Amino acid sequence: MDAVRVALLREVLAGTEWLGATRRFAGALRGSVVSHGGGLLLVGTPEYEPWHLAAHLVDEAAWSGTPELAPTLVRHGAHPSDPAHLAVGLGRLEAARRGETLLVVAPEGPAARLLERVSDARRAGATVLALGPGQGELPSMAHEALAVPDGSELDLDTVQHLVSAAAGENALPAPRGRRRLRDRVARLAEHLTAPPPARW
Repeated sequence: MDAVRVALLREVLAGTEWLGATRRFAGALRGSVVSHGGGLLLVGTPEYEPWHLAAHLVDEAAWSGTPELAPTLVRHGAHPSDPAHLAVGLGRLEAARRGETLLVVAPEGPAARLLERVSDARRAGATVLALGPGQGELPSMAHEALAVPDGSELDLDTVQHLVSAAAGENALPAPRGRRRLRDRVARLAEHLTAPPPARW
C-alpha cells in the first residue's frame, strides 16, 4: 500500500464525498433488496467477476441480520458441474423479474451482450444498480449508479469494501458490539495499510 492510498483512505475517514456517496449507494441497494425481498443478483464482466464483493455481502447479510443482502453471483463462465453457488450463468438474468435487484460491477463499460441482458431485466421490472466508471450505457440504464472513474481518489476494489460495509449498516443505533460504519472503515484502512506480517 503506497503513501498516496494511505492518505486517501484517511480522507475517507475524515468524511469526504466518498463516504457519503458509498453510503447513499449502499442505502439504495439495501432499500431495494429489503423492500422488494426478491433477491440480489450480482454480475460483473467476463474479465472481472466481483467475487470479493459477493463474499463481503454474504458476511454483511449475516452480521446485519439482513439475509436479502446475500447475493447470487451470476457468472459468465459458469458450468453445470461447478459447485451450486458458482454455477449460476447469464441465463439467470433472463429470468430476473420485478422485485429482484441486479447489481452490475464493471471496471470498464460492459459488452453489448451483458448490456442487452441488463436492459431486458430492467424492462421485466428488476431494479438495476451499477458500480463502475460512470460512462457509457450502463449508468443510464441503472436506477442508481456509483461512478468510480479511472484516476479517481479510490479504486473500484476499495469502493466495493465501503459499499458492502455501508450496506450492512443498520439505520437504527448499533447494538452493543456492532461497530459503526466509520469504525469499520477505519479498521479496513488499518488492514490495508499495515505492513505484511513478519515471516519465521
